[in-house]
Amino acid sequence: MVGVPAALPPLEVSAEERTQLGRLVRASSTPQQMALRAQIVLAAGDGEPSRRIASRLGVSEPTVKLWRRSFADRGLDGLADRPRSGRPRRYDDDQIARVVAKTLEPPPQGETHWSVRRLAEATGLSHATVHRIWREHKLRPHQTRSFKYSTDIELEAKVIDLVGLYLAPPAGAFVLCVDEKTQIQALDRTQPTLPIKPGKAARMTHDYKRNGTTSLYAALEVATGHITGTCQPRHTHREFLAFLNTLVRAYPRRPLHVVLDNSSTHTTPEINTWLARHPRVQFHFTPKGASWMNLVESWFSILTRQQLRRGVYHDVTALITAITSFITSYNTRAQPFAWTKNADQILAKARPHTQDTSETEH
Repeated sequence: MVGVPAALPPLEVSAEERTQLGRLVRASSTPQQMALRAQIVLAAGDGEPSRRIASRLGVSEPTVKLWRRSFADRGLDGLADRPRSGRPRRYDDDQIARVVAKTLEPPPQGETHWSVRRLAEATGLSHATVHRIWREHKLRPHQTRSFKYSTDIELEAKVIDLVGLYLAPPAGAFVLCVDEKTQIQALDRTQPTLPIKPGKAARMTHDYKRNGTTSLYAALEVATGHITGTCQPRHTHREFLAFLNTLVRAYPRRPLHVVLDNSSTHTTPEINTWLARHPRVQFHFTPKGASWMNLVESWFSILTRQQLRRGVYHDVTALITAITSFITSYNTRAQPFAWTKNADQILAKARPHTQDTSETEH
């Protein structure tokens, strides 16, 4: 008569291990396989027979015994899959070094960068191998990114000033980021836009008709993200003065700090005279070549992507109406932009370097 196998004794699981296993089971980010293994170990630690664990969790009994044994041998580390060796490499370190070195050099015949297939031909490797080496070494010859260093002699003072306004604004004062988006074109497509459909993106004709332009003056309130804007047919100091008068009426009595770029229309004698008559208004200029520090530029990007780029306008009046409607709608859901960099972090990347160690990207 064949004897019945004796039940396995309860698995030894410490209190600390139980806590960690419980976290693995409850966490929504835990992979399902890992959560299942943690359940097996917890049940085995409670003395539940392997056959019953397998039936309750929907796995085979050998699977239960496998993870019991693995936990008993290596603890929590035993629940992770062991690394697999995989297929042996078909290329050696010298070939890798040759591909990387050639990638960093310009190709012959006046081209600016290598393609996968041209480099594969030059090295005698397959294009899939070259692509794999590029991916492993994070090489992207087809991509470029632009950067710009500021040459402003007052760079440090201006950066510290603006970052202070964003991170610690003066108590009881308004901080506004002001700029103009000039020459916005009222573009009308030659054919009606075809709407989005399942499996098809919205489609617009390449050709268009220009129906005039307008210039948008906008102010972003740093504390709330609220936008004040007005459209003008031109962008001279006169239109800028009119917009400043709009702002002092919209934000009365309290000190008003205005962030601006270095446009010539912001520093004319007429503007300086106006500032002398309005002592509660103070201008703060972004460094030259660093207008990205003006937060309203981020909002201009939102306006472009969500309204202007795909809009169809039969005349300038329709364009102005669309911009005004967008501002009204945006203000119902406006939120402040969160400035995250301190002055030291910005200055470390905004100054030219003698060595290519860091870049300020735009």
